[in-house]
Amino acid sequence: MPSPDVKGAQRGYIIPIGGAEEKIDKPMILQRFVDLAGGKDAVICVIPTASQLDDTGERYEKIFAELGAGKIFSLPITERADAQKQEYVDQLEKSTAIFITGGNQLRLSTILGGTPIVTAIRQLNAKGVHYAGTSAGAAIVSQHMITGGNTGIVPTANGVSLAPGMGLINTVVIDQHFNQRNRLSRLLSAVSYNPFLIGMGLDEDTAAFIDGDNILTVVGSGAITIIDPSDIDHSSMADAGGDEALTLLNLKMHILAPGSRYDFSSKQAYIK
Repeated sequence: MPSPDVKGAQRGYIIPIGGAEEKIDKPMILQRFVDLAGGKDAVICVIPTASQLDDTGERYEKIFAELGAGKIFSLPITERADAQKQEYVDQLEKSTAIFITGGNQLRLSTILGGTPIVTAIRQLNAKGVHYAGTSAGAAIVSQHMITGGNTGIVPTANGVSLAPGMGLINTVVIDQHFNQRNRLSRLLSAVSYNPFLIGMGLDEDTAAFIDGDNILTVVGSGAITIIDPSDIDHSSMADAGGDEALTLLNLKMHILAPGSRYDFSSKQAYIK
């Protein structure tokens, strides 16, 4: 479950990004993140754990500095022992915003899952610290994290693989690189397990800026696909097997272009 609200505090923004966000020419997503973090007064913590490239943390430090952030630091967490270090937790708690990079989301869950770092992230977000994550850093936002699956349109019984995520949001399951990698079928497979979950597919260079009232605003150059199964009449998931196609009746889908909004509490979509 997400960390409970802290009395007198507004939860920080949660910003999953679909990956491949623009970093040089009109980086609107990253610029808005820096501005939310405080601009010249921002203290941004970068966690590059998902990436196996040595310079990922340093690259984002440079990007955020060029966008006007006051202070940026990276936590070199490459194994579970690092995520247990109190000195890293102490550094994290000084931040106004946290950014988790892309890479392999199973590296995130196996290295960070159940550690003081994740506990601190959840508690800080509840106190007003903003969180953004791109690609793998977006996938791990949800309580149920997609780790793999089929491409295409038609969902199947074995069409998606799931693992525990960080649980900043527990009513949403997120997929990234959505349109570019043809991932509709695996998102549909994920929501077919339980109509409690709302599916959110993020195109590349597209982000969901989710405020403390659980209202999403689309920012970037692509679209966000919302799958709402709350009124579903039938899912054949319980009886299907293998690569058998699923029957899903009365699903609701929204395609949200930049500027559009979605209210997760009322499950209503809005134009600009």
